[in-house]
Amino acid sequence: MDGVDRRTGIFSERAPWESALWVERSRLILDSYRHWLGEELISRAGSDTEVAQRLFETPRVVVAHGLEADPVLCYGNRTALDLWEMTLSQLLATPSRLTAEPLHRDERARLLQRTREQGYVDDYRGIRVSRTGRRFLIERAIVWNLRDARGELAGQAATFAQWTPLPDAAGSGQPG
Repeated sequence: MDGVDRRTGIFSERAPWESALWVERSRLILDSYRHWLGEELISRAGSDTEVAQRLFETPRVVVAHGLEADPVLCYGNRTALDLWEMTLSQLLATPSRLTAEPLHRDERARLLQRTREQGYVDDYRGIRVSRTGRRFLIERAIVWNLRDARGELAGQAATFAQWTPLPDAAGSGQPG
C-alpha cells in the first residue's frame, strides 16, 4: 500500500506516511528546517517511513504550502488537522491564507514575505481560525522556507506548539 486512495488520488486519512510522496514532503520539511535552524525538528532515527509517521504524529503543529499564486496547503500533521478541524483531504485543498481571518491576512502576508527574505522567522505570533470559525492565538511559531534538492525555493512551512483558544470575534463568521 502506498498511502494514496487509488480511486481519488488522495492520501490515506489513516496513514498518509505510507505514500512515497508524503515521505518526500516530510523529508523536504525536515531537511529545510535543519538547513535554516541548524537543528532537527524531530528525531530522524529509523526508516524514512518511520520518520514521516513521527512527523505526522508529533504533538506540535506542522503545516506547509507550495508556491502557487494563492498557495495551497500541501502538508499538515495530525495536530494541525485537529486544531483546524479538518480532514486531511480538506486541509490539502485549502489555500493557506484561509487559515487566518480576513482581518489578519495582511499581517500573515508580511510574515511570509519576511520569511522569504530571511530564510526563517522564529518569533511569530498571530491569530488563526479553524474551518468552523474557532479562533486561536499561536505563539512562538517558526516559519521557514522549503528548499528543494537544488536549493531553490519550494514553499514554506511552519511549526508551533503553543496556542490559546480565543473567544469568537463579533461578526467574524467563517473564514473566507
